[in-house]
Amino acid sequence: MLSWATWEEFKSSQQEIKLPAGTVAHIPVTIRYIDTGQDFKGTILLMHGIPTWGYLYHAVIPLLVQAGYRVIAPDFLGHGWSDRRDRFDRSFQDQARMIISLLDALHLDCVDLVGHDTGGAVALILAIEHQPRVNRLVITNAVCYDRFDDDMLDFGHPFRWKSRPIADLVEALEVSLAAGLSDHSRLTTEFRAGIIAPWSSEEGKLSLLRNASALNANQTMALVDRHASISAPTMILWGMDDPWQKSTDGVQLSNEIPEALFKPLNGASHWVQQDAPEEFTAALLEFLANTPNNKFS
Repeated sequence: MLSWATWEEFKSSQQEIKLPAGTVAHIPVTIRYIDTGQDFKGTILLMHGIPTWGYLYHAVIPLLVQAGYRVIAPDFLGHGWSDRRDRFDRSFQDQARMIISLLDALHLDCVDLVGHDTGGAVALILAIEHQPRVNRLVITNAVCYDRFDDDMLDFGHPFRWKSRPIADLVEALEVSLAAGLSDHSRLTTEFRAGIIAPWSSEEGKLSLLRNASALNANQTMALVDRHASISAPTMILWGMDDPWQKSTDGVQLSNEIPEALFKPLNGASHWVQQDAPEEFTAALLEFLANTPNNKFS
């Protein structure tokens, strides 16, 4: 079965594509992404949040491929190993434009969409504003409404962080990684190193600060009146121990999105893909198996 023993192996498995000027930003931008498996049952696009990258799904992707799905896991603008130049915005709307441009470049009309953390906010934008591109929707421990992690918001203040050493940033990230796991045995040396690796340079540190500065509750509150317009079959999949994105937000989303299913994952926290990868994948596969697939109907 497909697997990655290290984050370096995962990174080396990523493909790279240059999206043209005018599609995402005023300049061409380079996106790194995993594209693996065959679409016997469809194509799943996995979206991470801040401060992670596609590697967050490293234990989940092989299980989805084994189940018969093609899986695409991009690094957002300014995240992971995608373009990190200090020359473009990283708002949720810009990330959504990047995803649409990537789907166009890969000749994909429609995907099953999974969004975690800020990737959940982007997934909501796509499901509202680009409905034909979203077959089925899964929102997991997402940034929504006006609830944002104070630690991430703090990173968005360059006067506080720009002059501080990389070691301070790494220490803060380590605290965040530990706080977002219920099973502390899952805070492995490899997971810690993999999530932190993109930010462990001056370029990476600045990119994370710029990503954090793009966090803005106006972007998520602008979606609230339109949650009811989402037409894709939807599951809200939530690690119930999350100290930042509370389960009450997930329940509220499930009540506002028509016929959405709320699926709790007990004993799992914010980094649910690492905390409980088998349970996360099983819930996702069960939802997809029991929900009409427009592509194959």
